[in-house]
Amino acid sequence: MSRKCEICEKHRSVGNNVSHANNKTKRVFQPNLQKVRVLLPSGEVKHMKVCTRCIRSGKVVKPVANA
Repeated sequence: MSRKCEICEKHRSVGNNVSHANNKTKRVFQPNLQKVRVLLPSGEVKHMKVCTRCIRSGKVVKPVANA
C-alpha cells in the first residue's frame, strides 16, 4: 500500500536538502499519515491511512467507543 492519504490523496513530494555551502541533494517529504478507524457514510467502520490535516479538518468521522 502506498504512502498516500485515502481521502485527499496527499502523497510524497520531492525537494532538496540545502547545506550551508549551498550544496543540494535530493530528499523526499512524506505526508503525516495515521492509521485510524473511520465511520463511513454507509455505517461501516474501516481502518484507513489518513493524513493529520484531514483528521483535524473534520473530513474523517471517528466511530464512538462502546462503553
